[in-house]
Order: sequence, then C-alpha cells, then structure tokens
Amino acid sequence: MSDRILVLVRHGQSEWNLKNLFTGWRDPDLTEQGVSEAKRAGALLKAEGLKFDVAFTSDLSRAQKTLGLILGEMGQEGVPTTRNVALNERDYGDLSGLNKDDARAKWGEDQVHIWRRSYDIAPPGGESLRDTVARTLPYYVQEILPCVLRGQATLVAAHGNSLRALIMTLEKLSPEGIMKRELNTGAPIVYKLAADSTVAEKRDLVA
Repeated sequence: MSDRILVLVRHGQSEWNLKNLFTGWRDPDLTEQGVSEAKRAGALLKAEGLKFDVAFTSDLSRAQKTLGLILGEMGQEGVPTTRNVALNERDYGDLSGLNKDDARAKWGEDQVHIWRRSYDIAPPGGESLRDTVARTLPYYVQEILPCVLRGQATLVAAHGNSLRALIMTLEKLSPEGIMKRELNTGAPIVYKLAADSTVAEKRDLVA
C-alpha cells in the first residue's frame, strides 16, 4: 500500500485575526497576508512532491479559500473536496465579534483566560474545546481517517481548534497538552500514519 499521508493546515490569516477579534463561526475573509500564507503552504507542499487524492474543509469561507489557494498553487484544482460543519472553528458564542481586550474589560482577565485556555469550560452561548472535539473527532474517524488508511493522500484545511481536536488524537496529547499547542496560520503539518492509524512520522513544513 502507498504511504498513508494526512496533511493538516490552519487557514491563512483572516481579517478578524488581524483585528484581534473572537471569530468562531463568523465568516470574515482572508487578509492579503492570509492569501500569501495559503499560497506559500501550497508551494511548500508542491516542493514535497505531494499529490492529493481527497480534501476536506469546513463550512466557513476562510478555510475553503485557503484550501482553494493551496490546491491552485499546486496545480491540483480538481481534487475532490468535502465541506462539513463538523470541521468549523470552535463557536465562541457571546464572545464572537468582540475584541479580545474588550472582552477582558467586560468579564475580567481571569475569566476570559479560563474560557480561552481551559479544556471544558465554554464561554456563554459557545463551545469549549471538549465540545469541539465531540463534533470533530467522530467526523474524522468516520470520514477522513478511512481515506488516509486506504492510501489516499488527504488534505484538511480547517481552523485552530477543530485541528487541535485531530492533533489531540493523532499525537495522543492530554487536555492540558493540547491547550498549549499553538498552530500557525498557513503552516502545513504532514503526518504519515501506520496501519493501526498511529503516527509513524510527523513533519512541520516551514518556509
């Protein structure tokens, strides 16, 4: 069987990333920098000689656009792609659209830190990371992982927290460990999986 390749990429910088706003399920576009980051990710993957068989992304345009730019840069625009809400960013509920500094002024530094960095405490009207894992992981197991294990090179362009849900499983990280894990925008992570779906090899691609 061919290599079992899974590539995860967080979307390029969005307009709300730039403005330091809680984004969640809101749908801002990429910035010029975000477009450049996505194209750079495509160039890095092309340099690796990767040819994707399938791709997955979220229901949000910043992830979809990132995926399109990556595949365009690689000359692989025709890759079959599935979009699903299961891969959406964590829903920040009442924090969505707020500047992070304004949120601290309203609720306090400590409370906002708990909402952002605890595993299982959700902001008002939103999701905790545990909630995000609960909707993202089953989709990964049922839809994405089988493609990888069949030997189909698989690309996932999604969001910081939905990708953390996958990374937590792939790298067997604790709730504390995954909350400390930072994912840079537009930076591909290449996994090669063993037949039992454990990680045989992991590489971070950097320019």
